[in-house]
Amino acid sequence: MLGKICGLARALAIILAVVAGFVAIPGLDVTLTIVVLGLVAGICYTEDSLRGLILLALVLPLSGVALAHLPMVGAQLSAVAGYMALGAASAVASCVALLTFNTLKGDLTGLTK
Repeated sequence: MLGKICGLARALAIILAVVAGFVAIPGLDVTLTIVVLGLVAGICYTEDSLRGLILLALVLPLSGVALAHLPMVGAQLSAVAGYMALGAASAVASCVALLTFNTLKGDLTGLTK
């Protein structure tokens, strides 16, 4: 069940990033929504898949800058890449927080033995 919720949050964040990159959505704080969806999506990432997610969070802003130089659609594609980078970075943050919590929990339970 949690996997479905995380997958849905990830899919909604990607769809919102693409739509908000091309169309202004009045009355919706897109940045906050993408951050919350990214935090929820980051719960289900494992330690193995975290590497790819960190790489994605680092590369997307750079590709957004490169895409900004395209005529006609560059600004929109750059905004899409920025929003997607924001979602990936918030997923990394929640994943790192959970990994830190689990490490600390293991260390503290090791002290009681």
